[in-house]
Amino acid sequence: MPRRKFKQFSILPGFGLTLGYTTFYLSLLVLIPLAGLFLRAGRDGWEPFWKAVTDPRVIASYKLSFGASAIGALINAFFGFIVAWTLVRYNFWGKRLLDACVDLPFALPTAVSGIALTAIYAPTGWVGSYLNLWNKSDTRLWLDKDVWGPAYQWLLAAPVLNWLTVALPSDLIIKAAFSPLGVTIALTFIGLPFVVRTLQPALQDLDVEIEEAAASLGATRVQTFFRVIVPTLLPALLTGFALAFARAVGEYGSVVFISGNMPMKTEIAPLLIITKLEQYDYTGATAIAAVMLAASFVLLLIINLLQWWSSHRYREIA
Repeated sequence: MPRRKFKQFSILPGFGLTLGYTTFYLSLLVLIPLAGLFLRAGRDGWEPFWKAVTDPRVIASYKLSFGASAIGALINAFFGFIVAWTLVRYNFWGKRLLDACVDLPFALPTAVSGIALTAIYAPTGWVGSYLNLWNKSDTRLWLDKDVWGPAYQWLLAAPVLNWLTVALPSDLIIKAAFSPLGVTIALTFIGLPFVVRTLQPALQDLDVEIEEAAASLGATRVQTFFRVIVPTLLPALLTGFALAFARAVGEYGSVVFISGNMPMKTEIAPLLIITKLEQYDYTGATAIAAVMLAASFVLLLIINLLQWWSSHRYREIA
């Protein structure tokens, strides 16, 4: 008598039903709206579309949006790794509070974070006032007795500060708010949680015994880090980078205040889309949005391919 094959138990319904529901849900929320965007962008023909997306003002907004997003994601990849490592590997007083602070960019409305960053980095803000002091004075002001008071002698003996006063030009202007630097700061602020929260589970799964085994085989700390830890965490790090980058490209609320919105200088692409909509230029708005979507998709596809390659390569080595 042939052995009876029992059907594999599953909590959800069968594959056909769940796949159909998944496809319907994804199409309704993502695919159909995106398809409508491309159809609306090309409805008036190729010439108006090309004219809208190649305008010098639009190209400048592309450069700022993608450039600042990439820089912010790279900064978050570096410092987010350090934050995640500290939260996973060490126990210290205030750890829970620091861990909760990482999620603040998630909880804060983007407009609130934009106002807060502008207040801090504006010329009259906590950080901006010191930058304004630098911009209005010679670099030798760093060693001015009237500015630093009792700390003057210590500063005078600090070789790094002495080197800075010689190496940096006296007319160096550092402007945070209402500049591309301010846009980068805002995009870095909102992207940090993506990297930290992506790396934390990977770090928790990374067994400390692997590092001890590498040390027992004669590997130094640097070799252990780059040959054992980095290959293991690279897929998660690339995922966090991709999420931070994707979040930053479409950011509007936290950037619109600190950027200053100067055309050709500090105007981001999402703001330009809103401007086009307010002017009833729907063709221009949808054209810019379509280019942003296509470019973001290509960049994320490349990042995902790199993530797949790194994880596949690590499995082969392991």
